Amino acid sequence: MTKAFYPGSFDPMTNGHLDVLLQALNIAAKVVVGIGIHPGKTPLFSFDERAELIRKSLSEVLPGRSADVDVVSFDNLVVHAARAHGTKVLIRGLRDGTDLDYEMQMAGMNRQMAPDVQTLFLPAGTASRPITATLVRQIAAMGGDVSAFVPKPVLEALQTKRKR
Repeated sequence: MTKAFYPGSFDPMTNGHLDVLLQALNIAAKVVVGIGIHPGKTPLFSFDERAELIRKSLSEVLPGRSADVDVVSFDNLVVHAARAHGTKVLIRGLRDGTDLDYEMQMAGMNRQMAPDVQTLFLPAGTASRPITATLVRQIAAMGGDVSAFVPKPVLEALQTKRKR
């Protein structure tokens, strides 16, 4: 496998996201991280901020592979975005059975729409299984310590946002 597409909102990137990205880099020469942009939602971080946080987080743990990751935005179907970026493999992280149920439905629908695009599930590491970006945002907004849940560049960005 030479290139994979890893879609998500990454608002913010968590240690769970980073774990799945590192696993994807173990099996793909290049990974395109696709940040989904939804016009009806107001993210905590802009696309540019999220892209930079992904790059910085990866550079801290795997600096030699930073050039193997592209960060792009998309506002269409994931399978269309994957194709547009020359990938035929979707990377999806799984934390638990609930994720599996949801992701299996999505994989089935995606396969119906794009039989040439395959979904590859990667399990979250034990330490990152309870982490969700939604919980990280909520905890950080209430002044809680999220240092165990996010990479250092994300923690610093969250702290900066909170001070504003």
